[in-house]
Formats: sequence, structure tokens, C-alpha cells
Amino acid sequence: MNDISGKTVFITGASRGIGESAARAFAGADANVVLAARSSEAIQAIAADIGNQALAVVCDVADYDQVARAVAAATDAFGGVDVLINNAGAVEPISHMATSDPNAWGKIIDINLKGVYHGMRAVMPGMKEAGSGSILTISSGAAHHPLEAWSHYCASKAAVNMLTKCVDQEARDMGIRAIGLSPGTVATQMQKEIKASGINPVSKLDWTDHISPEWVARCLLWMCSDAADRWLGGEISLRDEEIRRQVGLI
Repeated sequence: MNDISGKTVFITGASRGIGESAARAFAGADANVVLAARSSEAIQAIAADIGNQALAVVCDVADYDQVARAVAAATDAFGGVDVLINNAGAVEPISHMATSDPNAWGKIIDINLKGVYHGMRAVMPGMKEAGSGSILTISSGAAHHPLEAWSHYCASKAAVNMLTKCVDQEARDMGIRAIGLSPGTVATQMQKEIKASGINPVSKLDWTDHISPEWVARCLLWMCSDAADRWLGGEISLRDEEIRRQVGLI
């Protein structure tokens, strides 16, 4: 998919940060973009700013029926989904396991893990029928390294990494490309929440240590090309200088 023009990109967590930046980047490359998030006002405003090639759909990724309806709306509007960007995620409440709230811990799993599965499950039948598609999922270094008070986040991201591998094993031969992207720390609202917690080394980082969400968006756009095919079923790290060079960031 070297030319994204005319393709349809479904983006979760599209109301701000990486999701909003991705919507604008893909629309700038002449793709249709579907902005999915719980915040109706925010995604409606972004879609209106982008124009007719954007569709805003209110959707809680933790609820499969809502995700399925959002994908159906995208299909009705644009004929199908060519790219899924699993971006929606949360880290609050940050807490140590011994004092964590089980219900709150589980809600992070509902968003970060089940939400990714729900997106994959909703788009894969259409992609299989079309014989093509890309499923790009925002991963994290937390998928591979434990961090204090982030047991919910680390566990969910590790599981998501395995979901990408499972999609690749089951559907690569059907034309579906599945790749994870570990962007490093990004200057978004999530980092403000992490900073406020004061727990673990990530909260000690200065704001200038974080990359911009626009960098992540540009990498996601690049990942839709065959230049990223060597990472199918795996994960790309935006900390890697060679990746940054290929994307055109340095």
C-alpha cells in the first residue's frame, strides 16, 4: 500500500494526541479517515476541520458492539476499511498491585487489550474479503519491561504484542499486514498523567524528552508502505535512529 490515496483509515482514540495527528496526516495524504473515540465533540470538530474525507463516529473500544457498528458506518461511508490504527489506550489509575482497585485495573484491560482485539475482530472479515489491509497497533516499551505501578499497562501491552503476532500468523497469507509500533514517550495527555503520578522513572522525564505525536503519525503513514514489510508480525521502535531516518524524521 505505497499510495494511501483513496484508502480508508479507521483510527481509535482519535480525539487528541497520536490519534488526532494520525487522522490529519492520513487525510493530508488523501486518505479517508474515520475518527473513533468516546468524545463526540472533539472528534466532530476535528472531522469538520479535515472536511468531507473525514467521518466522526462515537465509539467506546471496550464495547465490541460499538466498535462493530463504527466499522459498519465506515464501510457504509467509504466502502470498507483498508487500515486500522489501534491507538486508544489508558494508563490511569497508576497504582501498586497490592493497593490497586480490581475493577479499575480490569477497565484498563478492557480498553488497552480487549479494545485492540475488538478493532481487529471488526475489520478482519472485510480485509479478508478484500484480500488486503493493514492493522497497525500502538505498542510500548512497557510490553517488554516491567515498570513500577504499571502492572495493568505492562500486562495489556505485552498481550497486545502477542495479538499482533496472532493476526500475522492467521492472516498474512490473506493479504493482511499486522505490525506494532513502539513510539517511545510521546508528548500527549497520557504523559501529563504519568508525570503527575510521580512514580517510576518515566514520570521523572522532562517534557522536552518526549517526541511529538506528529512523528508517530508520520511513522504510521510510512508503515502502510512495503518498506515496513520486514516487520510484519513484529514491532517497530521509533527510538531506532534507522527507523527515524527511513521515515524522514532525521
